This record gives sequence, C-alpha cells and structure tokens, in this order.
Amino acid sequence: MKKKSRSAPEINASSMADIAFLLLIFFLVTTTIASDKGLSILLPPKNDQQLDVKMKERNIFKVFINSNNQLLVEEQLMSVNQVKEAAKKFISNNGRDPKSSESPQAAVISLKTDRGTKYEMYIAVMDELKKAYNELRAAYMGVTLAEYLEIENDSKKQNAKFEEAKKAIPYQLSEAEPTNAGGN
Repeated sequence: MKKKSRSAPEINASSMADIAFLLLIFFLVTTTIASDKGLSILLPPKNDQQLDVKMKERNIFKVFINSNNQLLVEEQLMSVNQVKEAAKKFISNNGRDPKSSESPQAAVISLKTDRGTKYEMYIAVMDELKKAYNELRAAYMGVTLAEYLEIENDSKKQNAKFEEAKKAIPYQLSEAEPTNAGGN
C-alpha cells in the first residue's frame, strides 16, 4: 500500500496578526494616561541678571536637609514635627528676639537640600512650613485653620480680610540649588 504524502496542517496566522494589530490600536486609542500634577509652585520669571539682594541675616530662617534626611534648622538638629513651631516662632517674632525676624514681612525661609535628600522628606518639610504660614494667617484673621483653608481653597470666598492676611504674613520661601555634599 502506498502512503500518500500529506503536508502537516497549518493554521493561517495572518488573521491573528490583524486581530492583534486592531487590539493594539484599540487600546492605544481608548487608554488614558494619567499625568502627574506635581507641586503647585510659582516659579519666578527667568532673569539672566544677577540681583544683589541685601537682607539682614536675622531675617533668614535657614533650613537644610542633608542626604541622610537629617534636618538642620538654624544650625540645630530638629525633627520634622518641630519645624512648624520653630518657623511660626521665627516669623511672628516682630523684633522681640534679636536672633529672629524683625517682622513677618521681612522674614524669609531659606530651604536647601542635598541631591541625595529623599523626596518624601522634602515634601514633609515643605508641608510643615506651609502649615506654619497657614496657622499664622488663620490666627491673624481670627478664624480656625479649617476655616482659613476653606477660604484659601475656594476662590469665590476670598475676601479682603484674606488678602490682608496674605499681605501681613507673606509666604516667602527661598529654595537654593541642591548641594552634592552627600556624594549621592
């Protein structure tokens, strides 16, 4: 008996490639890609001229975070939980202590980090500094912090008292270029 030579059965894969391509197009069109919002920080306009700003040393509240996430505030080691109260005390000094600011309008917080500083630590310190300003402004307005934040977040409710508090206690934060002291 003679065997017939038959070729092995094959599956036509060309239609599978078409289906895969259509699925790829479908997912590319229908997928939404989340974008990071980041921090809402208003950067100053680019200026090539070097400005020589003279400030009294006593009006600068120095905060440094090293690559080990240790916090050095006014040359003293401090925890994140203590930064808010130290900043509030410095900003609202009104010239009483000769080592602190002369007034809230003159007070500037200088924040410096290291390239190895963790992002979470940086954000935690920024939050504490912002809380200090918010609490001082709320106290200036004679409202609770929750009421102040409600006014701040709702642009329709902003009133003259809110603007007056912002002028009386301006949020002045200076961020220096990160250093590379940690070697990371």
